[in-house]
Amino acid sequence: MNEVQPIRDKKIIIQIQNYLKVTSFRNYIFFSMGILSGLRVSDLLQLKVGSVREQAHINYVAEKTKNRKKKRKRKKFIIHPDIYDDLMIYIKDKDDDAYLFASRQRKKLTGAVGEPIDRVTAYKMISGLGKRYGLTDIGVHSLRKTWGYHLYLDDPHNLALLMDMFGHEDMTTTLLYIGITQDSMDEAIRRLSFTQSG
Repeated sequence: MNEVQPIRDKKIIIQIQNYLKVTSFRNYIFFSMGILSGLRVSDLLQLKVGSVREQAHINYVAEKTKNRKKKRKRKKFIIHPDIYDDLMIYIKDKDDDAYLFASRQRKKLTGAVGEPIDRVTAYKMISGLGKRYGLTDIGVHSLRKTWGYHLYLDDPHNLALLMDMFGHEDMTTTLLYIGITQDSMDEAIRRLSFTQSG
């Protein structure tokens, strides 16, 4: 299985947002928060409406992953101004205790209603968008990687910030994670030439 990649083309990101805004407002907010916050999908899915209502920042405790021995870390992130108004419209009639990205279906095993969408549903949505827009190696981590990729391209001095957000101990891991290393390698190979000119 290939490692998932960020969405590198800003024009495609805008096309996806425009498409989702019309077809599924929930998925539009989910996608937009994913690429504008750097949160893991598992953390996004646990957000409740009350944690974002009339807030400039969201405080949350990062979910502990299976392969990490680190303690759960308290984090804070800004609700990006580009989606703030749409997010407030989205949650206007929702209860504070409701999950921000609630499933529209009843859970088969428990019969529960209003639970957050699961990772499989999120993956299908992102994967479907990848197919629709001709993107390869796209999955749920692509949202977080897209955030990191563009934050780094906008200003490489953001590398320390990205290392902290991703919990990486060295620059190489972060650059590899967000796809910069691959881009640099591709560019170096494109410049390589053994043909004689003249």
